[in-house]
Amino acid sequence: MNGQNRSNITPGIEVNIVLKQDQRTGKLTNGVVKDILTKSSSHPHGIKVRLQDGSVGRVKEIIK
Repeated sequence: MNGQNRSNITPGIEVNIVLKQDQRTGKLTNGVVKDILTKSSSHPHGIKVRLQDGSVGRVKEIIK
């Protein structure tokens, strides 16, 4: 499942995000969502979230 729709993302789910500094390389960071930072219902580059470890990035994949 991709991370472009806010309705697919809830605090506590495991996701892969791309951090701002990793956007060129596409390196993914795994973690658990703490806060959803994007207010709109969707975003073409992924919904921006804060993980429990404090890192912030856009969701690329939702882990089932």
